[in-house]
Amino acid sequence: MPIHLYWGDDEAARQRALAAQIEALVDPTWASINLSRLDGADAGQAARALEEARTPPFGAGARVVVLQRSPFCQACPAELAAQLEAAVELIPPDCHLFLVSDGKPDARLRTTKRLRTLAEEQSFTLPPIWDGAGQIERVQSAARDRGLTLAPAAAEALAEAIGSDGMRLASELEKLALHAGGGGGGGSGGGGGGPITAEAVAALIGGQVTSSLAVGDALLAQHPAEAIALVEALLEVGEPALRIVAALASQIRGWLWVCLLERSGEQDVAVIAKAAGIGNPKRIYVMRKQIRGRTPEQLLALLRRLLDVEAALKRGADPGDAFRDGFLLAALAQPGHGPRR
Repeated sequence: MPIHLYWGDDEAARQRALAAQIEALVDPTWASINLSRLDGADAGQAARALEEARTPPFGAGARVVVLQRSPFCQACPAELAAQLEAAVELIPPDCHLFLVSDGKPDARLRTTKRLRTLAEEQSFTLPPIWDGAGQIERVQSAARDRGLTLAPAAAEALAEAIGSDGMRLASELEKLALHAGGGGGGGSGGGGGGPITAEAVAALIGGQVTSSLAVGDALLAQHPAEAIALVEALLEVGEPALRIVAALASQIRGWLWVCLLERSGEQDVAVIAKAAGIGNPKRIYVMRKQIRGRTPEQLLALLRRLLDVEAALKRGADPGDAFRDGFLLAALAQPGHGPRR
């Protein structure tokens, strides 16, 4: 199909798939003419993408037009929607229009409905931070795309270290590919033809094994110093502070829902998972163990402190200071903790 919808928050996977398509479709000799990259945040560039997609390629190979931040399946102005309707039937078979966006297409829009009748659609979504199996499968899939084989323990170690950072995953896999191809020590690095081991992963990622999920676990266990150290490690590797806050808020709200529903007498894990917005009901068994002995008041106190951290960040506070102040005050708010803590 000449139109392709690529969407989802896994930017690294999107870019890999897009690069593979460009390599397969565009003749390198004619790339300067037949490959266009435009930004849909500018309505003029979005309209230009439709015009270029209707222009047959020059020379060999196909024409590829990539429109990042495509507006056509989000909040599409009426004028652009009309231009899309007029253009889609006129795109030659040797031209390919890639409409790329972070968000899921809005199924209510006329433009989305129209494009889905014509386009090849692919989603690239990150698994939830608590979905350990999904994170590991994502790591394994990205490794397979690069021709790498990871031992199960290596995939687990890499998933724990990287979290949801797709760009860092791509970078670390690139390092592992070079290490595996170096041929130095077949036993630990995979250079001898076997799968890459957990030891090779530990040697190359510098020991930065943490995630926002681990920060939440430390807070729940009333270990503020450990939580602060984990946050600092995340900040050092470039994890955005507000993304950490969002992940923690989602985690704590899930605990709070489970705690409140259990207190009301609800025992059906499917009902609890649906109410808490948790896709995998099996996750409820783990959450029950985590919050054993905790009260809704304690979880609400954590959530309030986290909102204070978010407010401080949005007012321009240093991320490290904002988290330290919030987490230490959250510890002071816990029953049985004296002012010296």
